[in-house]
Amino acid sequence: MKVGLYFGSFNPIHVGHLIIANVLYDRTDLDEVWFVVSPQNPFKKQQALIHEFDRLRMVELAIADHFHFRVSDVEFRMPRPSYTVDTLTYLSDQYPQHQFCLFLGSDNLTHFQKWKNHQAILDNYEIFVYPRPRETKGFVHPKIKTIEAPLLDISATFIRKSIQEGHSVKYLLPDKVEEYILDKKLYQ
Repeated sequence: MKVGLYFGSFNPIHVGHLIIANVLYDRTDLDEVWFVVSPQNPFKKQQALIHEFDRLRMVELAIADHFHFRVSDVEFRMPRPSYTVDTLTYLSDQYPQHQFCLFLGSDNLTHFQKWKNHQAILDNYEIFVYPRPRETKGFVHPKIKTIEAPLLDISATFIRKSIQEGHSVKYLLPDKVEEYILDKKLYQ
């Protein structure tokens, strides 16, 4: 089975994440997409994140009706901060029957060479790149494939700030995720 890995803090998961995942699933030869909830991104500050189990639950709620989407908490049991190459290696060892590839926003290509063991990722995994606003050109490599997708600029930061200020986030989040956030009083 060919599995696309969509890494993120998903703080919170929003419709932009879901649209990108669905487009990449639909326009590639993937059998499944796994949303890998990252407890700590080495390039982001930890303090703005709500608890990882709340973020995991929101992803579960958001993708519950999509047969080819899964959520993974694999990085919850790994050293922190989480490095993509380590997670890819672990998953490849645990699931040798699967072929894993990586989803990457085009904005990440500009600093991809700073990632831990980025060459090992390029040597062993296919990378599907989706466009991001204010995109800058990354580098070209045979294992990097750009996929045509809508250019979305939906920000989890904007969503969190809107919730804090009491503004509506309708249509930015799946309904079940919005209900979960309101019920648990997250981001307030």
